[in-house]
Amino acid sequence: MCGIVGGFGSVEQWPIEEMMGAIAHRGPDHQASFVEANVFLGHTRLSIQDLSESGNQPMFSEDGRLVIIFNGEIYNHFELRGELNARHYRSTSDTETLLAAYQQWGIDCLAKLNGIFAFALYDRQEQTLLLARDRFGVKPLYFSSLKHSVSFSSELKALLPVISDRSIDVTALDNYLTFLWSPGVRTPFLSVNKLEPGSSIKFYFVGEELKMEKKEFYQVPFIGKYSDSSEKELIDLCEKKILQAVDRQLLSDVPVGFFLSGGLDSSLLVAMAKRLHPQKKIDCFTIDAGAEISDEGFTSDLDYAKKVADYLKVDLHVVKADIDILRDFDKMIWHLDEPQADAAPLNVSNICQQARSMGFKVLIGGTAGDDIFSGYRRHQALEIEKYLKLLPRWVSEGLLKLPLNRKNPLFRRVTKVLIESTQTTAQRLANYYRWLSKETVDQLFDEQYQSIVKQHNPTDYLINRLADIPNENSWLNRMLYWEMTSFLVDHNLNYTDKMAMAHGVEVRVPFLDNELVEFACTIPPSLKMKGQETKYILKKVAERYLPNEVIYRPKTGFGAPVRKWITTDMKPLIAERLSPMRISGVGIFDSQKIQQLIADNEAGKIDASYSIWSLLAIDSWIRQFSTQKTTEILETTNSKS
Repeated sequence: MCGIVGGFGSVEQWPIEEMMGAIAHRGPDHQASFVEANVFLGHTRLSIQDLSESGNQPMFSEDGRLVIIFNGEIYNHFELRGELNARHYRSTSDTETLLAAYQQWGIDCLAKLNGIFAFALYDRQEQTLLLARDRFGVKPLYFSSLKHSVSFSSELKALLPVISDRSIDVTALDNYLTFLWSPGVRTPFLSVNKLEPGSSIKFYFVGEELKMEKKEFYQVPFIGKYSDSSEKELIDLCEKKILQAVDRQLLSDVPVGFFLSGGLDSSLLVAMAKRLHPQKKIDCFTIDAGAEISDEGFTSDLDYAKKVADYLKVDLHVVKADIDILRDFDKMIWHLDEPQADAAPLNVSNICQQARSMGFKVLIGGTAGDDIFSGYRRHQALEIEKYLKLLPRWVSEGLLKLPLNRKNPLFRRVTKVLIESTQTTAQRLANYYRWLSKETVDQLFDEQYQSIVKQHNPTDYLINRLADIPNENSWLNRMLYWEMTSFLVDHNLNYTDKMAMAHGVEVRVPFLDNELVEFACTIPPSLKMKGQETKYILKKVAERYLPNEVIYRPKTGFGAPVRKWITTDMKPLIAERLSPMRISGVGIFDSQKIQQLIADNEAGKIDASYSIWSLLAIDSWIRQFSTQKTTEILETTNSKS
């Protein structure tokens, strides 16, 4: 796990020191760069496999032709060495294995990698630069491509010294306000893209003009065909696949710890690690979020985490959610690189800071269990909505007028089902990812941008992606495809990586093991969610490892008391940063509409706390990342996809 940064093309001089300095926190153990003609490759190393100097980067192939900088872990790299032609290895580093694999198989090697990665590989003979990102986007990779050059990095902030055009992509801001994150390639900068998961781009020159070839090497395999194995056989196979994944991801030359929330996913991974290594000391970390979390619709995790730790006889380190939101807000947005609206990153940061202070460079977490096995409340809505959509429109409208607490999270969920009941199934389900209606979000933008945002519907991204899986007819699997290709990668994985690496900690995600995901895609949807029981198969596996009170506990989240903060602690921040003067000065939003949104939230007419948080995040991002007042949005906004 490391940080990579670099550039390729006709640039007078790359600001190497400044670009590498921006990601120094990702790799405190070693920093180095390679500069030759029109290419620069920089690497900051967090030493995890082969701690010797032999594992340092940039790393060269034996013949000196290839140069690589690599961020991540290849869990099957020793297996791959067995498939490669006999050669002399200078290290036990997976980076060297990756180089050898590329030499033998070329770009086809990407499909063979079981791991998390983002890397850049320069061919000195052909003068080509290859960028690649892992199947599920666990590792981030941003790039900015111009006519004569391209720059790239693990974190967007490292590109600031070379981005001359800092025009804001208003449609990306529309995404953040709609979802709290932005799916696909879009970032708040028109000139910066995210490389999509499971894809690569090769850059090369024809004359003085930079060309690029993009290839997709992986597609989540939802093909509409399911296993005909019995339920018992599927449970057995699921257990085997998860055990293999955990065992693979324990590969490390430094101590490995675990996130332990007390929820099903993280608890099962710890239990399996204990089964695999019964004599090994296992250190786990959990957050004490405080009593206020119950007001957000969450169940406190701490008591369950303690029960699991006692049951499994593992060491549990309780980290206090020491959050001063006024102090920590801007720093969080700086590390995230994007104006994501969630407080969970602060919990990740606190846990990783504590773990690193105790000598842990690697933590294993339960991220993605909900996304591949079905664990979100919106999945349960599939079962409910087929009945509610039969209600006459006048009944739905009448239910919405009942004097219910509109700030209760349950009201927002019920409202989504009722309001969307007349739309197509795809539109209705895509709208479950919204936090505000399209009409409400559109009105928040200044009049000069109304024509842009009204033509842009963020949920179209989700609906259009269904064309990737034309043979999948299960709506549950279609939603899981949305989770895996948008919410998971662009929200959960992004904040997990950024906040962990802010403290020099690598987070691994066994639920995204190649073989486990491919198996999960073959489980009949009726056994992923059985009636209203989410993660049915996974829970049956867990019954072999954990007590039922942990497996069948109420659904919770890794959050914080956002609604309480917005109406109390953060009021000074809101008054300052969302004031009419401030909003008018930035020039993107309608100050009157924002003031109305804030007032309606305080009055309990609408549950807009996370949307107000999103506006604060966008304001913070613009102040920290964009030095230009946004006065013009290029026409290319609508063509960026």
